[in-house]
Amino acid sequence: MLPFPNAAQARSLREAGASDLSKNRRVLCVGGGPAGLTAAYLLARRGWPVTVLEAHPEHLGGISRTVEKNGFRCDIGGHRFFSKSAAVNRLWEEILGDDLIERRRKSRILYRGRFFDYPLKAGNALRGLGLAETALCLLSFLWAQARPAGKADTFEDWVSKRFGRRLFRIFFKTYTEKVWGMDCREISADWAAQRIQGLSLWTALKGALLPGGRDRPVVKTLIDSFRYPRLGPGMMWEAAGRKVGEWGGDIQMGRRAERFIRLDGGWEVVSRPEGRGEMRHRADCIIASAPIRDLVPRIEPAPPPEVVAAAQSLRYRDFLIVCLRLRDRGLFDDQWLYIHDPGVQVGRIQNFGSWSPGMVPPGGACFGMEYFCFEGGGLWNSKDADLISLAQRELMQLGLARPGDVEGGFVVRQPKAYPVYDDGYADQVARVRRFVAAHCPGLHLVGRNGMHKYNNQDHAMMTAMLSVENIMAGEMRHDVWRVNQDAEYLEDGAGAEGGRLAPTRTAG
Repeated sequence: MLPFPNAAQARSLREAGASDLSKNRRVLCVGGGPAGLTAAYLLARRGWPVTVLEAHPEHLGGISRTVEKNGFRCDIGGHRFFSKSAAVNRLWEEILGDDLIERRRKSRILYRGRFFDYPLKAGNALRGLGLAETALCLLSFLWAQARPAGKADTFEDWVSKRFGRRLFRIFFKTYTEKVWGMDCREISADWAAQRIQGLSLWTALKGALLPGGRDRPVVKTLIDSFRYPRLGPGMMWEAAGRKVGEWGGDIQMGRRAERFIRLDGGWEVVSRPEGRGEMRHRADCIIASAPIRDLVPRIEPAPPPEVVAAAQSLRYRDFLIVCLRLRDRGLFDDQWLYIHDPGVQVGRIQNFGSWSPGMVPPGGACFGMEYFCFEGGGLWNSKDADLISLAQRELMQLGLARPGDVEGGFVVRQPKAYPVYDDGYADQVARVRRFVAAHCPGLHLVGRNGMHKYNNQDHAMMTAMLSVENIMAGEMRHDVWRVNQDAEYLEDGAGAEGGRLAPTRTAG
């Protein structure tokens, strides 16, 4: 990849670029999240004219934005800044410098008032369940081992055969179904095989029962620490946006791209700011992180009906986060907890002060209660006051607060948080890709929703970096669809935590 220039080199590149219009094509970035802003940052730094259209009227960063209310800051989804890519790490450091702080990683599972290690260590899990429950889990495990192997087509069957149905119900079923809105009998066993690598109950039993073996880890933890912007992930992308502006780029907020008109040798994109007339933007190239489902039907001339139908068939899992301001009793200091209790709807709880002390005012505390849902469903359409009441009740039910602790709260809704890998999704994405490659020269799809890939933040950035190199070279030197797919871009230990694997439905 191209090295990042220092300040003097960047100034020289901008001056050279400005005098060489044949290599200085206009680029339009549709979406101001990590992918779009990474592309804009790299292009503007090298003197290329670039415009960013961001639909949100206030915040850059997309799902990586920071929402602030009365001094309390909310990280939507929780974003660790960790990457095996030297280029990504260098870019983060370059943008934020000393405002990128080091944090010790801590996350656990909460089940029936007890905390369990995450990634899951079977020995720790068995010891934490108590003698009676552990005995039942072991009996369930031995029963599963004694039965004929058979074929395991579903996530439920695969886990149950290896750990017994009781451990499956405790540590796998509830959270998986909360996140994806799918019954575990509908999820392919392939996902389980990828997601639960190296977890052996026999090894765990030896570690738990033999002298000196109690603390030996079974599953490799991906990372022990990570970096984090002092005021949340949005701090990174707001800073990147300011740099783009300083280098002559144009960031336009509150502008949703409504039409993508193919021209001879370029594009015209029509946006309509809220309450104002339409605006037209000419570009030689477009870097788009907007969801495929939204973008493809807006291309003119219209794509073939089967391509539009393929795009519109793609589904997303949405979620909302209820941020509760409260008196902190110091019951947990994790960045987040996974909630495996089926008696509550909340799936994960963030402790924003543990991400960074700068996320909360001195002496304050704020927990983010995450609810996974579908846009337009019951939870999504609930009134904010009702959601805050629900979150408060469930926090007390879980033993993490007492009556009177909660002092207020606010709700943030995030549509299209997770691309869903359902039946036929891969074929539909491939159909869109073929159309774009053949009929949309200069259109580059990047990012999580722009490619319908369940990418990490750094993988989304990598797709933008490679697209920028393709644009600057004037040819497709890199296949951005390989990011987070081949060994060069996959993180070690992905099966334990960090590879962002997404479940697929069973073939049957």
